[in-house]
Amino acid sequence: MYKKDLELQRKWVRLLVEIGDAVGKRPKDLNSTLFLIGVQELGKGPGNYTKEEKQDLMHIAICKVLSYSGYYELEGLDDQGWPHWKPTKKLPHFDLLDQEKLLKMHVLEYFEKEYDLKIEL
Repeated sequence: MYKKDLELQRKWVRLLVEIGDAVGKRPKDLNSTLFLIGVQELGKGPGNYTKEEKQDLMHIAICKVLSYSGYYELEGLDDQGWPHWKPTKKLPHFDLLDQEKLLKMHVLEYFEKEYDLKIEL
């Protein structure tokens, strides 16, 4: 494992611990963390979401975090308050591991920018 990959993994684990301390339950993985971000960005709080709504919440989170690099832009909210995003530039072709790394880096950036959370090692 490269030094940058190891540092990313350490920051990621630290973030999961920080989230767990804040919400009372530690997210298991990237998907559960994206779900939490989606719920936060929707702004309606915890609830009973359908499978389709859970997928939509994860999509909201992915768009939000990738907006930091200019891949998505918020178009606005629909009549039920759900945010809609539009792609603004094409994502590079990555294998699954690189996709996960990109998302983790942006999730870390999300918590730094939105919650002023600095992940120290």
